[in-house]
Amino acid sequence: MGCCISQLAAKFAFFPPSPATYQVKKKDDGRLVAVSTTSSMPISGAADDLSLDVLLVDTKRGNKIVAFYLKNPYAKLTVLYSHGNAADLGQLYDLFVQLKANLRVNLMGYDYSGYGASTGKPSEFDTYADIEAVYDCLQTEYGISQEDLILYGQSVGSGPTLHLAAKLPRLRGVVLHSGILSGLRVLCHANFTFCFDIYKNLNKIQKVKSPVLVIHGTEDDVVNWLHGNGLWKMSRDPYEPLWIKGGGHCNLELYPDYIRHLCRFIQEMECMTTEIRLKKIKQTLRLPKRSDTTISTNCCCQVKCRLPNCLNCSKVSCTKCCYWPKFPKWKPKCLVCWKPSCLGCSCTLPKCSCACPECSCACPKCSFTCPKCSCTCPKCCCWSVKCSCW
Repeated sequence: MGCCISQLAAKFAFFPPSPATYQVKKKDDGRLVAVSTTSSMPISGAADDLSLDVLLVDTKRGNKIVAFYLKNPYAKLTVLYSHGNAADLGQLYDLFVQLKANLRVNLMGYDYSGYGASTGKPSEFDTYADIEAVYDCLQTEYGISQEDLILYGQSVGSGPTLHLAAKLPRLRGVVLHSGILSGLRVLCHANFTFCFDIYKNLNKIQKVKSPVLVIHGTEDDVVNWLHGNGLWKMSRDPYEPLWIKGGGHCNLELYPDYIRHLCRFIQEMECMTTEIRLKKIKQTLRLPKRSDTTISTNCCCQVKCRLPNCLNCSKVSCTKCCYWPKFPKWKPKCLVCWKPSCLGCSCTLPKCSCACPECSCACPKCSFTCPKCSCTCPKCCCWSVKCSCW
């Protein structure tokens, strides 16, 4: 039942442009080029533009999706852009060019299954397979690792963005542009999650370990500002958000604060050193402090065993300090077997206050009779050496 409702919800969630605004054609040299459906001209303006790579990427769900890779020779980082609803790469190309130049980044954009010239039909799990395939392409074709990658998700694109971000602990950063808490929460303000809900971002945002920048318009009439505010509050490493006063759902790029704030975020991510990143990761993981506790691997139940500390200096198995606390009910322990009041090993009981008869002491309290030979051993009275009969 939940699966059927999920498929029904997907029909109302995705609105790919029809017809698509571009087509993909192969040139004589084998390179792919994106051509506008209205003018039959390359959307990049030149058929031999080497700064744009048009790619066909296979997904694990059997679809072929189109991706644009825009190269910037001065870039240190790469942005993987997941666009919003009712748009395709043909409409977003000009925006990609501006972001590539202003942010000084490489940019990879892609069309979901069923969008643009991509095959298949759009669904939640197809978008997950789409972004995973594009990320694999960035790794294999361009050698880009997650440490040099920033994920950008707009509106519906926040779903696949957070899906991938939750799986990449060393990701450089995440940008959520007019993001959603979940699919059904866009339609109604629910305080609980249904099993058939789609894009449950409120659960995945808590698994993202990298810095998260949230951008949202205060007058967004499609995805309420409360979605962006909720995602920002639930982030483990939230970056200073950008609430664009008066901004709607599809016009935030027109505000000067948008590109200014985004540039500052990119620059700070570029300057983030490995040492700072590792410190942040350790803080987010909340690793426990190391102790002297060891786990015995020979036991099936993994019982924890720990050596006792000295009561004076708190060192493990210390033999230099005095072990005897000032508690009358506590019995001293043997240094060999650690049993209280042990007489079988080298005894650690305190010395007699009357001292040893070898030191010219004739105290009757010091007399000690050996239990085995019934002899009186003068050396036993000081408790330093065992009787030879023992």
